[in-house]
Amino acid sequence: MFQIGKTIISEDILEKEFVCNLSACKGVCCVDGDAGAPLSEAETKILEEIYPKVKPFLRKEGIAAIEAQGTWTKGTDGDLETPLIDNKDCAYVIYDGKTSLCGIEQAYNQGVVDWKKPVSCHLYPIRVKDFTEFAAVNYDKWEICDDACTLGKELEVPVYKFVKEALIRRFGEDWYLELEKVAQDIKK
Repeated sequence: MFQIGKTIISEDILEKEFVCNLSACKGVCCVDGDAGAPLSEAETKILEEIYPKVKPFLRKEGIAAIEAQGTWTKGTDGDLETPLIDNKDCAYVIYDGKTSLCGIEQAYNQGVVDWKKPVSCHLYPIRVKDFTEFAAVNYDKWEICDDACTLGKELEVPVYKFVKEALIRRFGEDWYLELEKVAQDIKK
């Protein structure tokens, strides 16, 4: 573990390798698990605002879940998260054949909204837990991502480089530059 500003970071994000391999996993992270995607308070407001623009991109089951539960929910642990369809798929999931994709991201890619998706999704396989005085930044190893680990190893892409855009989005460019310096120092 090491510290940058008010973040405590696991060295795994520098040492482990990862590149999403959608052709192998089919985006199962969006439909497996026991909760929706973690959200910040600010993101709940964004979801409420953009929902009318994202709605045309969603499946009827997702729309029904959102209209029944809201654009976001509180999980059993009290954390804010995306709603689920029948306690399984994220309500914002769409399909391209057998591959799960994000309806929000599709709206973003088509220029309909200017918000890509929840930062927790964008950061994956990194999970951030906010505490009063600091944020813990950890690598989340999940067996459904074994193919992503294999591809990352083949391509020699460490986790922090794979999620560079998301880390900058969450912590800022200066923070990321500091992270790169730490990574270079560890390599020496």
